[in-house]
Amino acid sequence: MVFTTFKMKQENTIIIIVGPTASGKTSLSLQLAQYLNTNIISADSRQCFKELNIGVAKPANEELERVKHYFINSHSIFENITAQTFEQCALKAAEEIFKHNKYAVMAGGTGLYIKAFCEGLDEIPDVDEIIRKEIIEEYNNKGLLWLQNEVKKKDPLFWQAGEQQNPQRLMRALEVFLSSGKSITTFRTQVKKERSFNIIKVGLDISKEQLHSNIDTRIDEMIENGLVNEVESLWTYKNLNALQTVGYKEIFEYFEGSISLKDAIKKIKANTNQYAKRQMTWFKKDKSIYWIKAAQLPLLMSFVK
Repeated sequence: MVFTTFKMKQENTIIIIVGPTASGKTSLSLQLAQYLNTNIISADSRQCFKELNIGVAKPANEELERVKHYFINSHSIFENITAQTFEQCALKAAEEIFKHNKYAVMAGGTGLYIKAFCEGLDEIPDVDEIIRKEIIEEYNNKGLLWLQNEVKKKDPLFWQAGEQQNPQRLMRALEVFLSSGKSITTFRTQVKKERSFNIIKVGLDISKEQLHSNIDTRIDEMIENGLVNEVESLWTYKNLNALQTVGYKEIFEYFEGSISLKDAIKKIKANTNQYAKRQMTWFKKDKSIYWIKAAQLPLLMSFVK
């Protein structure tokens, strides 16, 4: 990698740190934000929910106090948060940061959110809330195979190009089709919006072995820190879209009596590894990302200030 690429222009610049879950994005973003004396915009689709804590690996309270974060604890699980929601919130946050600093830091693993921020997304019509709830209920009762078959049948255009193993994306495509009668792909013009600031994307490169080890350790720590109790406290809301999330849905299965706690934990680890793989597949398609090792961060920082 040629670090001189990071010699910034005078205009406002946002440095986006991407990578799979448990790769170390939080730690690196904190170091970079402190070095640049700026704030962080979280690009995580679940850390924005104030009711979710342990299972979404939020930064510690001390870290949130040390550096101001946007889009963490900003919404409720009762709200429908989409990539368009994130785009609007993140652009507003960046505008606020740039009033006082020419740098901003973004960190997260939700690829669609980052794409929305960098390139913009077309507006998608509002979804009928009854339809959304029915899809979630059917998915909870019948599982991923039912969801995949429904999307394949109803929206073959999305099915051919979409994330076929990602239940969130599949439910989103199905709810849009059933509400509008159109494929979600018809609302994507692929016209990139111009942004008024410079964007640099940095990917955190980590070996598969280390990533798997990090994931296992993180989940073990979540269990020790009270994940089971957190999930139990959310039992009433288990059918909400925000809770169709790895780390929560498996513990719900345990409380339903369908699997043991030991098997639920194993399932969380397996599903998290699958999710990390999907994240890397998404990010590796983006040729504008510069991939670095964690040890290279000090060298990166020497070129951005």
